[in-house]
Amino acid sequence: MTTGQPGGGSIVRRILLGAQLRRLREAGGITREAAGYSIRASESKISRMELGRVSFKERDVADLLTLYNVVDDEDRAALLGLVREANVAGWWHGYGDVLPAWFQTYVGLEESASLIRTFEVQFIHGLLQTEDYSRAVVELGHPGAATSEIERRVGLRMERQKLLVSERAPHFVAVMDEGALYRPFGGRDVMRGQLSHLMEVAQQPNVTVHVLPFEIGGHAAGGGAFTLLRFPESDLSDLVYLEQLTSALYIDKREEVDFYDKTMERLCADSLSAERSLERLRKIHQQA
Repeated sequence: MTTGQPGGGSIVRRILLGAQLRRLREAGGITREAAGYSIRASESKISRMELGRVSFKERDVADLLTLYNVVDDEDRAALLGLVREANVAGWWHGYGDVLPAWFQTYVGLEESASLIRTFEVQFIHGLLQTEDYSRAVVELGHPGAATSEIERRVGLRMERQKLLVSERAPHFVAVMDEGALYRPFGGRDVMRGQLSHLMEVAQQPNVTVHVLPFEIGGHAAGGGAFTLLRFPESDLSDLVYLEQLTSALYIDKREEVDFYDKTMERLCADSLSAERSLERLRKIHQQA
């Protein structure tokens, strides 16, 4: 049995454990209803467990493994160990007062990804924002919020950015519509600082920034911004993240993910190279 690579986040562990429990149940020809009955739960609870959307009780997993005829001590120990890892709270839980549940899932997945590719239309991506730029974006999205709440949200974004300089830093590819580089969030000085920061971060070995220039005209991503996540665990498929104003969509259907993957490839092909993007950033910075 594969339990994934060490060091993955708890949310990824939860998804992996759920997927393995589903495969074991299906291999044994056992219905969700029967599995739920064995742990005094509903069929929908089994469904949520298999999708990794709920926490796991070690006793429940042990009972399911018995039902699924997993009797080898080593196999059982590996999966029960995964339960403990899946239930470890991530650092972001400390921001629960300003972090909706649907975005907690994304932060956990982001922490575990080996490759993050994103397309942005209006904003500089959150992982590349300066504190002042981030504050201007947060204030726009939360009008009337108390200063303390604004600072908590900005603090969360700054904490997320540590990922890019961590030992397990992912390769981060950001494609940005050129229009995002001209939107002066926070005013001229803030934007100049943001552009300077973007030029600096773009030269990190694990960060690639592409500018999708105005002269290209239309582009492949007519639906707007999106993020593609890839993980080191072979059991976990790529995911597409689509953020909305009050919720988010997580897409994992192979054919849909493939469509977004091809769209990202077209966006990168239509964008300026990393070197020419840096030149364009310098030009915009001089004009700002």
